[in-house]
Amino acid sequence: MKLTIAIITLSLSLLTSVANARGTYQTPEEFITQAFNTPPPKSKVLWIDDETKEVIESILSHSFRKMRLRYWQQDNESVWIMDEIGKEAPITVGIHVKDGAISQTKVLVYRESRGDEVRHDFFTDQFKSAKLTPELKLDTHIDGITGATLSVRALTKLSRIALYLDGQLTTGN
Repeated sequence: MKLTIAIITLSLSLLTSVANARGTYQTPEEFITQAFNTPPPKSKVLWIDDETKEVIESILSHSFRKMRLRYWQQDNESVWIMDEIGKEAPITVGIHVKDGAISQTKVLVYRESRGDEVRHDFFTDQFKSAKLTPELKLDTHIDGITGATLSVRALTKLSRIALYLDGQLTTGN
């Protein structure tokens, strides 16, 4: 009887911890407002041309099917809300770029069953001030998290894409 109760208790705690790994931590609207610290500017649309699609696909290492992306821009700042698959489900991330460097990265919605440590400040703060190298890599090393490797990769890829796209806005390409 004691063994049965212990197994049921352990099973319930495991199910609870898996269920807690998923969640909405901030809405895109809240992130955008917080990033600009003012009422957000109206969203804009970036149409994805063949060259941009090719760069995005090289960063993602898989096909990219979108024809356009929404973004918010004010002066030398842009905000991007994008999704990338971690292991099996999309992770929605907000990335605020200012003066060509990441100002903030935040996991807005996490749908995976594990690996949600990437949502914490101790992880996302690593992206602050990161810039894109000519090789389209981050100029800052991002430490991984055991058990969250695919989530770490997803956030790193989205950060690289946001910096690349921000650069396209400033160069007018």
